[in-house]
Amino acid sequence: MLARVLFRAARPPEECAAANSEDLIRFLEGYVTESGNSKNRREVEEVEVCHPADILRKGVILIDTPGIGSTFRHNTEATLNFLPLCDAALFLLSADPPVTEVEVEFLKQVRSKVSRLFFIMNKVDYLNEDERKAALQFLKDVLREQVGIEDAPVFCLSAMMGLKARQTQNPALWRESGMEEVEQHLVYFLANEKSAALQTAIARKADGVLENVLMLVRLSIRSMQMPLEELQQRLEIFKKKIGEVQRERLVANDLLTGDSKRIHEFLEEQAEALRAKATAYLLGAVKEVLAMDGRKGEDSIRERLDEVIPGFFEHHMGEATTLFDKRISEVLQSHQRRADELIESIRLAAAELFDVPYRAPESASAFEMTQEPYWVTHKWTASLGLIPQEFIDRLLPERVRKARMMKRLIEQAGGLVISNVENIRWTIYQSLDRSFIRFGSTLDKRLASTIEATHGAIRIALAKRKEHAQAVAENIALLKTTETELSRIKAHLEQDARA
Repeated sequence: MLARVLFRAARPPEECAAANSEDLIRFLEGYVTESGNSKNRREVEEVEVCHPADILRKGVILIDTPGIGSTFRHNTEATLNFLPLCDAALFLLSADPPVTEVEVEFLKQVRSKVSRLFFIMNKVDYLNEDERKAALQFLKDVLREQVGIEDAPVFCLSAMMGLKARQTQNPALWRESGMEEVEQHLVYFLANEKSAALQTAIARKADGVLENVLMLVRLSIRSMQMPLEELQQRLEIFKKKIGEVQRERLVANDLLTGDSKRIHEFLEEQAEALRAKATAYLLGAVKEVLAMDGRKGEDSIRERLDEVIPGFFEHHMGEATTLFDKRISEVLQSHQRRADELIESIRLAAAELFDVPYRAPESASAFEMTQEPYWVTHKWTASLGLIPQEFIDRLLPERVRKARMMKRLIEQAGGLVISNVENIRWTIYQSLDRSFIRFGSTLDKRLASTIEATHGAIRIALAKRKEHAQAVAENIALLKTTETELSRIKAHLEQDARA
């Protein structure tokens, strides 16, 4: 077992290779508990735990997100921001009470952020059979009536009993705890489903690759069989087609650059709006503290901002990420269609010119949005720092003292807004740049590769035609054998994909 602690600051990670879970827990307590790392003073960014568990060997990655409804509001916001990156979420509830008002409100937000939601009701060993049935029915009624979740899978278990079963190597107790059902019907199911989906995707991708290779083989065969003069004429026509596509690529690149500029301008507009909103919010928080007790000093106001700033900006980071993910996906979809058409036009032109069968593979779409993993919260600037003028203010009349304090707080709150909004703006700015640069680069590479493959096959065939006729006949025979074998493999893959 291995634990690795990663930090926000520029310092190397700390690791612990433990022989047993007790040693591992003692190490982790110093970093992930409030008693061991109060208010995250050690600036831990994330913790990775490697364990030789069967479910992990099957490719499942378990993420323990921050708790909801805790003292720190940004924990809930961080969890909401992270959920869209998960295949499924396991929502852990206690049997007493089965579900709280805070959890219900959280679940209403969760529904649109994760594709699959499962519920685990813990501590059922504290209930008798009738109480267990009543708690389970109550939970299902709440999920249906208040959250709108019908027929949600709910697993009842006792984590304490499951832990004891593992410690004593007791299979019967493991089944009785309910953990076996969770393991078999949930985690293994997800792992197997992901594996099946991956196999299907690979089969479709391979089918697309084989379709392209088959077209090139047939193109080579046809080029070798065609009269030399006709081959040279068709090659010249194909060169002109390549020139047309390359000119269209320049136009497409200009359109892509224009869309990139416009979406960056939209980002600046959103950042400016967030600055205004954040300024009003922070000033409201300051005034709220002063309204509660006009004698409150800047220490109290600083503590209040320490509480509200992470939650506010974590929430808006999630909103901004969702907004720009949607916006950039919409923008690039049209460019993706244009890119696919350009690439396929090269292959289709070659197929039509040389009379070879060809169909665009289902997996021709090659451009997908990728997003950097959002594993942890950002480091939000919350503290106003020490303000020595406060000692001077104590000697002044209250009206003057308040005016001076408000002026300083307004100035420093403005600094906090600039710092935190820039954190969001710069993160999204970099993501936008990566997306557009990756998209343009991928298009250029795929287009160049397609041109080289098709044009190259014809050029090679032309060179072969100038060799001895016997060598050409041998090449044609070899290519036909290759075509037959590739067709057989392709048919087998298509059968697997339909299965």
